[in-house]
Amino acid sequence: MKNAVITEIKQRMTPYLNDFQIDQLTDVLEICLQEYLAEADPVKQPDIIQTFLAAKRVEGCSNKTLTYYDSTIRNVLKSTGKSVQDITTDDLRIYLDSYQTNNSVSKVTIDNIRRILSTFFAWLEDENFIIKSPVRRIHKVKTCKTVKETYSDEFLEIMRDNAESIRDLAMIDLLASTGIRVGELVLINRVDVDFVNRECIVLGKGNKQRKVYFDARTKIHLQRYLSERSDDNPALFVTLHKPYSRLQIKGVEMRLQRLGRKLGLIRVHPHKF
Repeated sequence: MKNAVITEIKQRMTPYLNDFQIDQLTDVLEICLQEYLAEADPVKQPDIIQTFLAAKRVEGCSNKTLTYYDSTIRNVLKSTGKSVQDITTDDLRIYLDSYQTNNSVSKVTIDNIRRILSTFFAWLEDENFIIKSPVRRIHKVKTCKTVKETYSDEFLEIMRDNAESIRDLAMIDLLASTGIRVGELVLINRVDVDFVNRECIVLGKGNKQRKVYFDARTKIHLQRYLSERSDDNPALFVTLHKPYSRLQIKGVEMRLQRLGRKLGLIRVHPHKF
């Protein structure tokens, strides 16, 4: 890597310097880069990825995002077999191409990986672990934007009729009425719901709060569900059995999948609400 950087700098400076000056520049670059690479030696440095994740955690990234960052970056480093200082643009292009081919993933997934690598290597550049990010010349992957399929009013009515509990009915109503994500649904607390104005506060991506509005039917079913609860858990939706803990994303998905099987479907997708 060091020799490649020195060669590139010399080539760019050749039109402006004579042979003697080029030789002097080479000597200076040799000394400076040797000192820089010694300081950035991955053997002497703490786990760079952990340092990066700590920085992102301070910036407010969620644990789910950090886990995705961690696994993606480690997979790339393991695949290339190189330290971060030695990885080139071609290494990353080859990785992205082989990953897409071997795993048959969409272009959206590939662009997500590219975006994570761009964030990571830009941080390495800012922190002086590397001289220049190898992701700079890898452009955004063009993806096809499709119209998302949603459930029809008729199918939603069938789901409501077959809900196994007032809690599940209230969940279906709230998802359909507001269009919120399941991850946002499970984070709602009772105090976040304003029944007078039929609105509630949800915590979305990037820890950003926003108001969403629900219809009269959702209000009636939510109030009925809450009136039948005997626990003091602050969560809006809790498990059906003691100790009545906050319902998790997996719990919502399992209930919807169970409803889908009951209706003769392979799977009910939460995002189609």
